[in-house]
Amino acid sequence: MTETHETKQARGKLLEIASAAARFGLAAVWIVAGWTKIGAHMEVAQNIIAYEIFTHEWSNILAQWIGPLELAGGLFLLAGIKLRESGWGSIVVLVLFIIGMYSAWSRGLVIDCGCFGPQPSDEGTNLIETILRDFVLIAATLFMIYVPYKKFAIYP
Repeated sequence: MTETHETKQARGKLLEIASAAARFGLAAVWIVAGWTKIGAHMEVAQNIIAYEIFTHEWSNILAQWIGPLELAGGLFLLAGIKLRESGWGSIVVLVLFIIGMYSAWSRGLVIDCGCFGPQPSDEGTNLIETILRDFVLIAATLFMIYVPYKKFAIYP
């Protein structure tokens, strides 16, 4: 059975819509995550320290840079600058976050993941749910990498 021209066009449009949703959705996630950390250095550093992975000095350095880098990554995706490279950068960061959260979870730490800025809670973040969310973000990013939505892209 052969596909009709209309079926191919419809499938192409559906892939284009899904890719646009992935690109702009990921951009929104990174922009919100980065924006909430800017100007909250002390709280972000405390979130990083809570993971018990880095020294206080490294936690402070990471707290200074993580918000602006997440914001920049989101803006790159939004503007369509080096879409594939931006996507791979997102995956690297998400994998590092997953490793950190899994490490904290496996050691029984009750912490705020710090994903979207400081969130006061006595119960901490459900790290397993957050890890699963990050795997979904990785899947969306892989889709965006292999089926990039290049419309409105400055330098795809």
